[in-house]
Amino acid sequence: VLIGGCDKTIPAQLMAAASLDIPSIIIPTGPMLTGAHKGERLGACTDCRRFWARYRAGEIDDAEINAVNAKLAPTTGTCMVMGTASTIACMVEAAGMSLPGAAAIPAVYAERFRHSETTGRRAVALTKAPLLPKEILTPEAITNALVVLHAIGGSTNALIHFTAVAARLGIAIDLPAFDRLGRGVPVLVDLKPSGAHYMEHLFEDGGLMAVLSELKPKLHLDCMTVSGRTLGAEIDAATALN
Repeated sequence: VLIGGCDKTIPAQLMAAASLDIPSIIIPTGPMLTGAHKGERLGACTDCRRFWARYRAGEIDDAEINAVNAKLAPTTGTCMVMGTASTIACMVEAAGMSLPGAAAIPAVYAERFRHSETTGRRAVALTKAPLLPKEILTPEAITNALVVLHAIGGSTNALIHFTAVAARLGIAIDLPAFDRLGRGVPVLVDLKPSGAHYMEHLFEDGGLMAVLSELKPKLHLDCMTVSGRTLGAEIDAATALN
């Protein structure tokens, strides 16, 4: 069971899983909730940079920047924007190495604990009926993750990380093909830093599975996931619940 959070931890775990090729399942720690300042929602790291720019420009004083700092990271969890941590969590779910719903559940929600228990039960099942990372992380599954990267307006760091993961599997990321792929994938997620909202809003709107449902014509739906079901079956099951 691979538990990771910010930026580079989950990619490193994926690289190890791919190299060792032993039954593995990933559960991200989940994004933190937003804070508020003068009626405005705040999220690290995007709003941190914005307010510090205003502070350096002399537009706000010491007292206000200190008040903002106290609200930028109000709970446990990774950044609540579509930074690298959230991007990688979404891509891992799309690639089939975590259970459905793993990417967007806020770290402090009870649903995160329930999802962790489900992940633990699935980990035990994998010891009895192994499903190896190399059976999941196929070129088609990596492509699914890259489609999602485009659709969520994700972090540019993610391409570097997934190139490294793919290399452990003997898969080369074709950068011109990645560029062509993006020209046919709509941006569906309006989250900071490129948009307006936060990961808790994505969770409220159905999480990554809602995004994958819209992307079905562009995905390899027959890819196996760590749940033991195909990506298409997981999307259909999640859609039926919503």
